[in-house]
Amino acid sequence: MPGGPVRPLRSIGLRVGFSVFALVLTVVLVYVDRDGYKDATTGQMSFVDCLYYATVTLSTTGYGDIVPATEGARLVNALVITPLRVVFLIVLVGTTLEVLAEGTRRQWDQRRWRNRMQDHIVVVGYGTKGSAAVETLLKHGVAAERIVVIDHQRQALARANAAGLVSVWGDATRSSVLAKAETARASTIVITTERDDTAVLCTLTARQLAPDAFIAASVREAENAPLVRQSGADTVVTSSEMTGNLLGASTLSPEVGAVVTDLLTYGQGLDIVEQQAGPEEIGRDPRSCALPVLGVIRGGRMLRFDDPSIGAVRAEDRVIVVRPRDPAAPAEA
Repeated sequence: MPGGPVRPLRSIGLRVGFSVFALVLTVVLVYVDRDGYKDATTGQMSFVDCLYYATVTLSTTGYGDIVPATEGARLVNALVITPLRVVFLIVLVGTTLEVLAEGTRRQWDQRRWRNRMQDHIVVVGYGTKGSAAVETLLKHGVAAERIVVIDHQRQALARANAAGLVSVWGDATRSSVLAKAETARASTIVITTERDDTAVLCTLTARQLAPDAFIAASVREAENAPLVRQSGADTVVTSSEMTGNLLGASTLSPEVGAVVTDLLTYGQGLDIVEQQAGPEEIGRDPRSCALPVLGVIRGGRMLRFDDPSIGAVRAEDRVIVVRPRDPAAPAEA
C-alpha cells in the first residue's frame, strides 16, 4: 500500500539499543557502589555479580540472592534503577504491541482495499514504459488509488509507492500474483514487461483471470505482436518499430518529429484526446470542424476522418481530436 517505507528492523534495533544502554548503566551504577550490596553466597560483589544483578533486576526476575544493603544503594535503586526497570519493560512490551498492531492494521487496510477495488487499472512492469504509461493516466485524471502496479523489483515498487500507487511484488506470469492485484475485477490491464515472451505469458494469464478486461501490451519486436494479440491483448504497441518510425520522420523533417513527439506527450502542447462529439462537431464533416478530427468512433468502430461512410458527425459519436493543452492544467516542469 502507498505510504512511507516501513523499517521494522530499524525500530527494533533502536529498542534493543536502548535496552542495552539501560543494562549497561545499571551495571555501572551497581559496580561503582558494589560495597553497598550484599551477596548471600560470596559476600563480595564481582563484575559478573553486578551484571547478574542488573539483568535479573531489570527483567523483574529478582531471585533475592543479591540485595542492596546500605541506604545509598537502596536510594539509587529507588530513584534510578526502578525507573530504568519500568522503562525497560515498557520498551519490551511496546515493541510486541507495535508489531502486532502494525500487522493487524496492514491486514485491515489490505482487506478494505480489496473490498472496494473495482474497475481499476493494473500495470505490469514499472520501468521506463510502465512509469510513463502511469504518468499519462494520472495526467488524464485517473486517480492514483485506481492504479495497481505489479513488478518483481523492489526499487520499482518503492517508486510506485512514493507516487501514491498500490504495488504488488512478484512475477506477473503467475495467476496468484495477478490475483493479489484483484486483476479479475480490473477494467484495464497494461503490460509493459522487459521481454516479449514474458509479455505473452502475462497476457495469457491476465486474459484467463479477466476475460472482459481491456488489455494493452507492448513488445519490442514487431514479429511478436501477433503472438501477443493471439494471447488475448486488445491492442499491441511495438516500441522498437515506433521508435524507428519516429527517428526516420525526424531525420527527414525534424519539425514533423517534434510535432509527433508533442502529440504523444500529453499535457505539453498539442494533445490527442477522445471525447464525446460536441456542438462544434455534430452535423459537420470531420474535415470542417474547428478542431482537427482524426477519427470518429461509431457503433464500436473507429473510422478515419476521410472515411466517406462517416458523412456528418452524429450526437452519439465519439471523436478523436487534436486540441491545445488545457491552459488550466499545470505546466510541465
